[in-house]
Amino acid sequence: MKLDILAFGAHPDDVEISAGATLLKYAKEGKSIGIIDLTEGELGTRGNVEKRYQEAQEASEILQLKIRKNLQLGDGVFDVSHENKMKVIELIRLYQPQLVLANSLMDRHPDHGRAAQLVSDACYLSGLDKIKTSYEGINQEKFRPELLLHYIQDYNLTPDLILDVSETGVQKIDLIKCYKSQFYDPDSTELDTPISGEEFFSYLEGRMMSYGRELGVKYGEAYNISRTLGVKDLFALK
Repeated sequence: MKLDILAFGAHPDDVEISAGATLLKYAKEGKSIGIIDLTEGELGTRGNVEKRYQEAQEASEILQLKIRKNLQLGDGVFDVSHENKMKVIELIRLYQPQLVLANSLMDRHPDHGRAAQLVSDACYLSGLDKIKTSYEGINQEKFRPELLLHYIQDYNLTPDLILDVSETGVQKIDLIKCYKSQFYDPDSTELDTPISGEEFFSYLEGRMMSYGRELGVKYGEAYNISRTLGVKDLFALK
Protein backbone atom coordinates (compact mmCIF):
# COMPACT_ATOMS: atom_id res chain seq x y z
CA MET A 1 0.00 0.00 0.00
CA LYS A 2 1.49 3.31 -1.08
CA LEU A 3 0.61 6.36 1.01
CA ASP A 4 0.56 10.03 0.10
CA ILE A 5 1.48 11.05 3.65
CA LEU A 6 3.17 9.11 6.45
CA ALA A 7 3.33 11.00 9.75
CA PHE A 8 5.56 9.95 12.64
CA GLY A 9 5.09 10.89 16.29
CA ALA A 10 7.21 10.07 19.32
CA HIS A 11 3.99 9.62 21.31
CA PRO A 12 0.33 8.97 20.46
CA ASP A 13 -1.27 12.44 20.00
CA ASP A 14 1.95 14.22 18.90
CA VAL A 15 0.83 14.23 15.28
CA GLU A 16 -2.72 15.32 16.05
CA ILE A 17 -1.67 18.21 18.31
CA SER A 18 0.73 19.80 15.84
CA ALA A 19 -0.34 18.56 12.40
CA GLY A 20 -3.93 17.47 12.93
CA ALA A 21 -5.46 20.18 10.77
CA THR A 22 -3.01 19.38 7.98
CA LEU A 23 -4.01 15.71 7.97
CA LEU A 24 -7.71 16.60 8.15
CA LYS A 25 -7.25 18.92 5.16
CA TYR A 26 -5.66 16.24 3.01
CA ALA A 27 -7.99 13.50 4.21
CA LYS A 28 -10.87 15.62 2.86
CA GLU A 29 -9.01 15.82 -0.45
CA GLY A 30 -8.83 12.04 -0.61
CA LYS A 31 -5.13 11.63 0.16
CA SER A 32 -4.06 8.32 1.65
CA ILE A 33 -2.56 8.88 5.11
CA GLY A 34 -0.89 6.79 7.79
CA ILE A 35 0.57 7.44 11.24
CA ILE A 36 3.44 5.65 12.97
CA ASP A 37 3.67 6.16 16.74
CA LEU A 38 7.20 5.41 17.91
CA THR A 39 6.20 4.71 21.54
CA GLU A 40 3.09 3.92 23.54
CA GLY A 41 3.39 7.10 25.64
CA GLU A 42 3.71 4.87 28.68
CA LEU A 43 5.47 7.52 30.80
CA GLY A 44 2.65 10.03 30.41
CA THR A 45 1.45 11.51 33.71
CA ARG A 46 -2.20 10.88 32.91
CA GLY A 47 -3.95 7.85 31.48
CA ASN A 48 -2.33 4.53 30.60
CA VAL A 49 -1.22 2.55 27.57
CA GLU A 50 -4.57 0.82 27.07
CA LYS A 51 -6.41 4.15 27.02
CA ARG A 52 -3.86 5.64 24.63
CA TYR A 53 -4.48 2.85 22.12
CA GLN A 54 -8.24 3.35 22.38
CA GLU A 55 -7.89 7.11 21.93
CA ALA A 56 -5.53 6.70 18.99
CA GLN A 57 -8.04 4.42 17.31
CA GLU A 58 -10.79 7.00 17.72
CA ALA A 59 -8.59 9.72 16.26
CA SER A 60 -7.56 7.41 13.41
CA GLU A 61 -11.19 6.93 12.41
CA ILE A 62 -11.75 10.69 12.22
CA LEU A 63 -8.61 11.08 10.11
CA GLN A 64 -9.67 8.16 7.87
CA LEU A 65 -6.21 6.66 8.21
CA LYS A 66 -5.22 3.77 5.98
CA ILE A 67 -2.80 2.44 8.60
CA ARG A 68 -1.62 3.22 12.13
CA LYS A 69 1.19 1.29 13.79
CA ASN A 70 3.04 1.58 17.08
CA LEU A 71 6.72 0.59 17.07
CA GLN A 72 6.88 0.36 20.90
CA LEU A 73 10.44 1.74 20.99
CA GLY A 74 10.15 2.84 24.63
CA ASP A 75 8.83 6.17 25.88
CA GLY A 76 11.67 8.33 27.21
CA VAL A 77 14.36 5.74 26.49
CA PHE A 78 14.47 5.09 22.73
CA ASP A 79 17.60 6.20 20.92
CA VAL A 80 18.74 6.97 17.38
CA SER A 81 20.29 3.54 16.99
CA HIS A 82 20.94 1.45 13.89
CA GLU A 83 18.27 -1.00 15.02
CA ASN A 84 15.62 1.70 15.37
CA LYS A 85 16.59 3.31 12.06
CA MET A 86 16.11 -0.01 10.31
CA LYS A 87 12.61 -0.37 11.80
CA VAL A 88 11.65 3.03 10.41
CA ILE A 89 13.32 2.37 7.05
CA GLU A 90 11.27 -0.81 6.63
CA LEU A 91 8.02 1.15 7.03
CA ILE A 92 9.14 3.97 4.72
CA ARG A 93 9.97 1.41 2.04
CA LEU A 94 6.75 -0.48 2.69
CA TYR A 95 4.42 2.52 2.35
CA GLN A 96 6.54 4.67 0.00
CA PRO A 97 5.05 8.02 1.07
CA GLN A 98 5.51 11.12 -1.03
CA LEU A 99 5.46 13.29 2.11
CA VAL A 100 6.75 12.43 5.59
CA LEU A 101 5.88 14.45 8.69
CA ALA A 102 7.97 14.12 11.85
CA ASN A 103 8.49 15.64 15.29
CA SER A 104 10.01 19.04 15.94
CA LEU A 105 13.74 19.41 15.32
CA MET A 106 14.20 20.54 18.92
CA ASP A 107 11.70 20.72 21.76
CA ARG A 108 11.00 20.69 25.49
CA HIS A 109 10.44 16.92 25.55
CA PRO A 110 13.73 15.15 24.68
CA ASP A 111 11.87 12.40 22.80
CA HIS A 112 10.70 14.91 20.20
CA GLY A 113 14.15 15.95 18.99
CA ARG A 114 15.37 12.36 19.01
CA ALA A 115 12.34 11.26 17.00
CA ALA A 116 13.01 14.03 14.48
CA GLN A 117 16.59 12.85 14.03
CA LEU A 118 15.60 9.19 13.84
CA VAL A 119 13.03 9.77 11.10
CA SER A 120 15.30 12.19 9.23
CA ASP A 121 18.17 9.70 9.18
CA ALA A 122 15.82 6.89 8.14
CA CYS A 123 14.36 8.92 5.25
CA TYR A 124 17.84 9.46 3.84
CA LEU A 125 19.16 5.95 4.44
CA SER A 126 16.01 4.42 2.98
CA GLY A 127 17.18 5.68 -0.42
CA LEU A 128 20.49 3.82 -0.32
CA ASP A 129 20.62 0.61 -2.33
CA LYS A 130 23.24 -1.06 -0.14
CA ILE A 131 21.01 -0.92 2.93
CA LYS A 132 19.06 -4.16 2.70
CA THR A 133 15.69 -4.66 4.37
CA SER A 134 12.79 -7.06 4.15
CA TYR A 135 9.25 -6.95 5.45
CA GLU A 136 7.45 -10.19 6.29
CA GLY A 137 10.06 -12.13 4.35
CA ILE A 138 9.89 -10.01 1.18
CA ASN A 139 13.00 -8.07 0.15
CA GLN A 140 12.43 -4.35 -0.22
CA GLU A 141 13.73 -1.90 -2.80
CA LYS A 142 15.29 1.44 -1.92
CA PHE A 143 12.92 4.37 -1.63
CA ARG A 144 13.32 7.97 -0.47
CA PRO A 145 10.33 10.31 0.21
CA GLU A 146 10.19 13.49 -1.84
CA LEU A 147 9.76 15.73 1.20
CA LEU A 148 10.26 15.56 4.97
CA LEU A 149 8.68 18.26 7.12
CA HIS A 150 9.03 18.70 10.88
CA TYR A 151 5.92 20.02 12.62
CA ILE A 152 6.46 22.60 15.36
CA GLN A 153 5.55 21.55 18.90
CA ASP A 154 6.10 23.21 22.29
CA TYR A 155 9.03 25.47 21.45
CA ASN A 156 8.02 28.48 19.37
CA LEU A 157 10.46 27.87 16.52
CA THR A 158 10.54 30.13 13.47
CA PRO A 159 8.65 28.33 10.69
CA ASP A 160 10.14 27.64 7.28
CA LEU A 161 6.66 27.29 5.83
CA ILE A 162 3.06 27.67 6.94
CA LEU A 163 0.12 25.75 5.51
CA ASP A 164 -3.34 27.32 5.29
CA VAL A 165 -5.63 25.05 7.33
CA SER A 166 -8.52 27.48 7.73
CA GLU A 167 -11.12 24.88 6.74
CA THR A 168 -10.02 22.29 9.30
CA GLY A 169 -8.68 24.32 12.24
CA VAL A 170 -11.85 24.03 14.33
CA GLN A 171 -12.16 20.31 13.60
CA LYS A 172 -8.58 19.83 14.80
CA ILE A 173 -9.62 20.83 18.33
CA ASP A 174 -12.32 18.16 18.26
CA LEU A 175 -9.77 15.67 16.94
CA ILE A 176 -7.33 16.07 19.82
CA LYS A 177 -10.19 15.75 22.30
CA CYS A 178 -10.19 12.07 21.33
CA TYR A 179 -7.27 11.82 23.76
CA LYS A 180 -9.53 12.31 26.75
CA SER A 181 -6.99 11.01 29.25
CA GLN A 182 -4.46 13.67 28.23
CA PHE A 183 -6.52 16.82 27.93
CA TYR A 184 -9.10 18.74 29.92
CA ASP A 185 -11.55 16.59 31.85
CA PRO A 186 -13.41 18.32 34.72
CA ASP A 187 -14.10 14.92 36.31
CA SER A 188 -10.50 13.75 36.26
CA THR A 189 -8.70 13.16 39.57
CA GLU A 190 -5.28 12.73 37.96
CA LEU A 191 -2.40 15.19 38.28
CA ASP A 192 -2.47 18.38 36.24
CA THR A 193 -0.05 18.71 33.32
CA PRO A 194 0.88 21.56 30.94
CA ILE A 195 -1.74 20.30 28.46
CA SER A 196 -4.54 19.19 30.78
CA GLY A 197 -6.09 22.61 31.44
CA GLU A 198 -9.11 23.86 29.51
CA GLU A 199 -7.05 26.84 28.34
CA PHE A 200 -4.81 24.55 26.28
CA PHE A 201 -7.49 24.34 23.59
CA SER A 202 -7.54 28.14 23.37
CA TYR A 203 -3.75 28.14 23.16
CA LEU A 204 -3.79 25.76 20.22
CA GLU A 205 -6.40 27.79 18.39
CA GLY A 206 -4.50 30.99 19.12
CA ARG A 207 -1.32 29.51 17.74
CA MET A 208 -3.06 28.45 14.53
CA MET A 209 -4.51 31.95 14.27
CA SER A 210 -1.05 33.47 14.77
CA TYR A 211 0.40 31.36 11.97
CA GLY A 212 -2.63 32.07 9.79
CA ARG A 213 -2.23 35.80 10.29
CA GLU A 214 1.14 35.65 8.54
CA LEU A 215 -0.66 34.31 5.45
CA GLY A 216 -3.70 36.56 5.77
CA VAL A 217 -5.94 33.57 6.54
CA LYS A 218 -7.75 32.33 9.65
CA TYR A 219 -5.65 29.30 10.64
CA GLY A 220 -2.23 27.91 9.78
CA GLU A 221 0.03 25.04 10.82
CA ALA A 222 3.78 25.56 10.72
CA TYR A 223 6.71 23.39 9.71
CA ASN A 224 10.48 23.35 9.55
CA ILE A 225 12.62 21.73 6.89
CA SER A 226 16.32 20.90 7.08
CA ARG A 227 17.06 21.51 3.41
CA THR A 228 16.35 24.18 0.82
CA LEU A 229 12.87 24.05 -0.70
CA GLY A 230 12.32 24.29 -4.44
CA VAL A 231 9.16 25.36 -6.26
CA LYS A 232 7.97 25.13 -9.85
CA ASP A 233 5.76 28.22 -9.71
CA LEU A 234 6.67 31.42 -7.83
CA PHE A 235 3.10 32.66 -8.25
CA ALA A 236 1.85 29.79 -6.05
CA LEU A 237 3.70 31.25 -3.06
CA LYS A 238 1.95 33.49 -0.55
